[in-house]
Amino acid sequence: MSKFLSRSTFEEPLERGYRLLPFRMSRLLDSRYLITNEAGEHLKIDETELADLVNHGLASNSSAYGDLKSKHFLIDEDSTVALQLLGLKVRTKIRRLADFTALHMFVVSLRCEHSCPYCQVSRQSNDKVAYDMSEETARKALDLAFRSPSPNIKIEFQGGEPLLNFERVKQIVTSGEELNLRAKRNLQFVIATNLALVTDEILEFCRAHKVIISTSLDGPADLHNANRPRPGGNSHQLVEANLVRTRNAIGHENVSALMTTTKKSLSKPREIIDEYLRLEFPGIFLRPLSPYGFAVKTKSFASYQADEWLDFYFDGLDYVIELNLAGIFFKEFMATTILKKILTPYATSYVDLMSPAGIGIAAVVYNYDGDVYASDEGRMLAEMGDQTFKLGNVHHNTYEEIFTSEALLKPLEESLTRSVPMCSECAFEPFCGAEPVYHHATQGDFIGHKPTSGFCNRNMAIFNRLFTLLDDPQKRPVLESWVFQ
Repeated sequence: MSKFLSRSTFEEPLERGYRLLPFRMSRLLDSRYLITNEAGEHLKIDETELADLVNHGLASNSSAYGDLKSKHFLIDEDSTVALQLLGLKVRTKIRRLADFTALHMFVVSLRCEHSCPYCQVSRQSNDKVAYDMSEETARKALDLAFRSPSPNIKIEFQGGEPLLNFERVKQIVTSGEELNLRAKRNLQFVIATNLALVTDEILEFCRAHKVIISTSLDGPADLHNANRPRPGGNSHQLVEANLVRTRNAIGHENVSALMTTTKKSLSKPREIIDEYLRLEFPGIFLRPLSPYGFAVKTKSFASYQADEWLDFYFDGLDYVIELNLAGIFFKEFMATTILKKILTPYATSYVDLMSPAGIGIAAVVYNYDGDVYASDEGRMLAEMGDQTFKLGNVHHNTYEEIFTSEALLKPLEESLTRSVPMCSECAFEPFCGAEPVYHHATQGDFIGHKPTSGFCNRNMAIFNRLFTLLDDPQKRPVLESWVFQ
């Protein structure tokens, strides 16, 4: 006897006027309901319209009926290609899964000459060369990276401070270029550096090999130097001076920056944004601390609550919108990433907003010692003694063993938000993602308890705010410009 009921059991007869297609609903802050379907199509309706919809009481000549039909929330006897079109849109959303891993992070050294109290990496002093990646480890990791079926391969050098082992960076870049003569991928190299150790030789190499630079900038000099101390107390001065040199060498558009929000940052979102404007960056990613590495050991992660960060974020977001309304084009990149998922049929490469989770299948980390981790956060947990997200080692495991390990498959299986309690019913699910590393670190399992999850509470607050802003006729064009310009 079949364990499943027949399909006809779940189908509503079209004699009732129309048939409902699957959708989720969530109450917004303005008391309306957001409804979304599997493809991320969305509408806002009031409670009466929602009741009429589910009770098959909508008049076919109403404007709501036409909107709901065009967005694939219902079908009727006139619907001929609706299901096929909905299926096409869903396939477009999940197309990235076929490409598999595109981002490959190489931790070429744990050494660093900075001593940032919020650092998410268990850094080592800059004389401990035992924490540098060897030539053989780099070669084997690079071979694994090119086993990925993705047409795009981005190799990002992480640390510590990767410039302290620049010989290994050069080896990986030149060897990668040689491998790509045969592989013919869209190959890109990025160095994540604090810029303090940049030399003319390094810049010339980056120029010649089209290497992109990503640096750290936490805000004005007093805040940056407090967040990112180094001998001499001149971290900000070095960033500013070497930013000019780096832009002159490799091009203004090939240098980006990231900030991290500390307790000291919370009262200064506008000053931080002004500093990014002063230094001519096109936007800012207002990101919170993560519960890993020295950020936990020094109590930096616990120094503020999610609500405090949200106040900081929304003040910064409002300010960025004000700047745009005043004629200054400037983006907030977290909002831009979410808006891309809301306003277009395409997914993003931002690991935190992927389902199943982006760990391993979108990004992977090769540590200095050859250990392979499902994400940078998984590597950070390992530095704290938790090996949950270690997939294998380049010296001992094959590509197949690493990417079919239970350390990857288990969290991926549990991170499919369509089947996770609360997520499966949430209207924000098509725009959100899963973060099994975060939930494992903070709540002890891959799924997490959603009502008390900082990740979920933060994302839901941001989604609510963005959908409210999209209703504003003045502000919506600003938000759309971040996605479409």
